[in-house]
Amino acid sequence: MEGEDTSAFTKAAWRLVPFLFVCYLFAYLDRINVAFAKLQMLSDLGFSEAVYGFGASVFFIGYLLFEVPSNLLLLRVGPRRWIARIMVTWGLVSAGMMFVRTPTTFYIMRFLLGVAEAGFFPAIVLYLTYWFPASRRSKVTALFMTGIPMSGVIGGPLSGWLMTVLNGSHGFAGWQWLFLVEGIPTALLGVMAYFYLDDKVSDAKWLTESQKDTLERTLKEEEPNSGLHSLRDGLLNPKVLLVSAVYFFYTMGLYGVSFWLPTLIKSSGVSDPLNVGLLTAIPYGAGAIAMVLVSHSSDRTGERRWHLIVPGLVAAFGLAMSVWFANSTVMAMVALTIGTMGVMTTISQFWVIPPAFLGGAAAAAGLALANSVGSISGVVSPSLIGLVKQATGSAGAGVIALSVSLLIGGVLVLTVPASLVNNRRR
Repeated sequence: MEGEDTSAFTKAAWRLVPFLFVCYLFAYLDRINVAFAKLQMLSDLGFSEAVYGFGASVFFIGYLLFEVPSNLLLLRVGPRRWIARIMVTWGLVSAGMMFVRTPTTFYIMRFLLGVAEAGFFPAIVLYLTYWFPASRRSKVTALFMTGIPMSGVIGGPLSGWLMTVLNGSHGFAGWQWLFLVEGIPTALLGVMAYFYLDDKVSDAKWLTESQKDTLERTLKEEEPNSGLHSLRDGLLNPKVLLVSAVYFFYTMGLYGVSFWLPTLIKSSGVSDPLNVGLLTAIPYGAGAIAMVLVSHSSDRTGERRWHLIVPGLVAAFGLAMSVWFANSTVMAMVALTIGTMGVMTTISQFWVIPPAFLGGAAAAAGLALANSVGSISGVVSPSLIGLVKQATGSAGAGVIALSVSLLIGGVLVLTVPASLVNNRRR
């Protein structure tokens, strides 16, 4: 029976995870490419660091307002249609960023990008629960979420190359080409998602009837038994609020890295945009490897809490050391790589926890709420570093604040009962 189970889940993983990974890679690239565009955009348009910081963070205001409603609509229209809708509108708005001219239009477009994207990530996490039981979910979630660091591995060099080679082509600046070239593929992938994805196991024509039975039986056996299934549970239960707070403090580190890594590398003495882009690939590549290795250990042992806490401690140490070695490119890169490995791993490991005790409407609402609370850190984190850098000339104090935030997240994880989230393999 174990061999039959493995075959069915392997087939589902190969069918779904690579496609979802590519979707998330381009989607996340559209979210953070403003960090690379910033290297030219600020001087071309006369924007200050504070304007950039607020523009980077205003994305999360639209994201926050529409996150929970978006995931509840998914329950009504189905994940296939809703994921496709999100990606098409999101890609088109991202491409439209090339027409930004003033701080006001910058803020408006970033807000609309947040509205368009709202619900995408929790929709995918919820969608994975339709196909993979808790005992197998850490590795699958991590593989999908390597789209975050891989967007840096691919996006860094690609963004640097686009901004260097296409700068001035047909009257457009390099940063304008960046938004256009990286936005259109997301919209096209959205169209593909509509035809490629299936809403549930029973709809999958690429599975045999035996494989469908295997998946559905195992999913039924490992349904959360906490009794949290209603919409009210997903929005108001103290356990949901606790893990949402955990995610807030961990995503402070994530968004600090996402929006400021190119700037931190440039501050260490690297000036050429292409070289900055190439160097950003190193921390992100190491982060992707760390995510997969830790997730494998997490699924193998069934232990979840310490697989989340330890990477958070590593992230805090790495980010703090990047400030200490800020004037040395080599040492700063080593520290930023360590910090990025920890940050990326905390995010993938966190998303194994909420689905372990939430089901039904509670899962849809609770996942969206946790992601919404985390998105608040996307407002706080870039603005904090931007204001500190403008006031002091250095981003160091802001990065230290992100390290402290990661430590607070670890303390909060200790208050989550191990029995609630751990999953011993059957």
